[in-house]
Amino acid sequence: MDQPQRINYVEFPATDLDATKQFFAEVFEWIFTDYGPDYTSFGQASAGIDGGFFRSDQIAVTARGSVLIVLYSTSLEDTLATIEAAGGSIVQPIFSFPGGRRFHFACPSGNEYAVWSE
Repeated sequence: MDQPQRINYVEFPATDLDATKQFFAEVFEWIFTDYGPDYTSFGQASAGIDGGFFRSDQIAVTARGSVLIVLYSTSLEDTLATIEAAGGSIVQPIFSFPGGRRFHFACPSGNEYAVWSE
């Protein structure tokens, strides 16, 4: 059930929609539904929140003021290796912060995300 005044849906640009879908399906097991050639959605059941990717020549990176989406992992090193094997690139290697450790990566479309663990 949708909750009023809660984050309900997120959308991200994708310079390469097919590669982005393949990457998130392979690394994080997200499931997608296509809505035409320029939009695909993912659901809360596989991604933790409903959202989608739209075809765009823009990218979302924190250096340009973008919001940072942070995913959780029980094994940071394994997730990092899986991201690299699937074609992602590491933007910032694993570092400690109060409460845990994390790293930043870019998906095939160039968008920046982070993964954290205790």
